[in-house]
This record gives sequence, structure tokens and C-alpha cells, in this order.
Amino acid sequence: MPKNETVFDFPADLLDAQVALHRARHAAEEYARTLPWSAEPMTGRETDKQLHSSYRSSKPDSPGYTDAQRAEVARLRAEVLRLSEVVSTHPYWATLDTTLVVSARMRLKHAHEPAAADEA
Repeated sequence: MPKNETVFDFPADLLDAQVALHRARHAAEEYARTLPWSAEPMTGRETDKQLHSSYRSSKPDSPGYTDAQRAEVARLRAEVLRLSEVVSTHPYWATLDTTLVVSARMRLKHAHEPAAADEA
């Protein structure tokens, strides 16, 4: 670690909540990849070739989301929102000098990652 970086002593429940938030966001993103491209039924399209490009974009017809898919998206979003609130309103933030809060929050986002070999 560089000499002038502050070390933060995050409480275990805050670390756990941050890891849970990472997992919830990942689960929501992975689930979204399995869904049709449009939440509502829509006709597919193909664009014309653009000048100086051979690329043509196209989308197949989208059947829209089923009721079960809508419910799962809502559940996953609610969990991400709940965990975001737990992390952002944790009492730990009030214990820090206001000039350190941003760097501490950024550090928390990566606290679960293993330390780089050159920092050992």
C-alpha cells in the first residue's frame, strides 16, 4: 500500500453487507442477460447499412417479460436497493472525518478483493 493511504477498520456487518450487495447486483445482471431485450412485446427491427460501415444492427421480435420474469426483476431490484441502503446508511460512516468518507466508501467496494501481490 502506498505510504499516504489511510487504512479503514470496517465493521464486519458493513463488510458483509457490501459483499451481499456485490452478489445481489451480479445476480440481477446475470438474470437480466437471460431476458428478452424488451420488457414489453415489441416487433424486431433491422437497420440500414450505415455509410462507411458494413455493420447492420438487428433485433428479433421480443415476446416481452412473463409475469414471473417481472416479479423476479422486481425482487432482485428490491434486494439491491435494500442492500444499497444498508451500506450507505451504516453508522460507521458517521465515525469518519467527512474528508475521508468518499475514499473509505471507494475502499469498501474493493475490500473483499485479495490484496495485490506487490502490496504484500
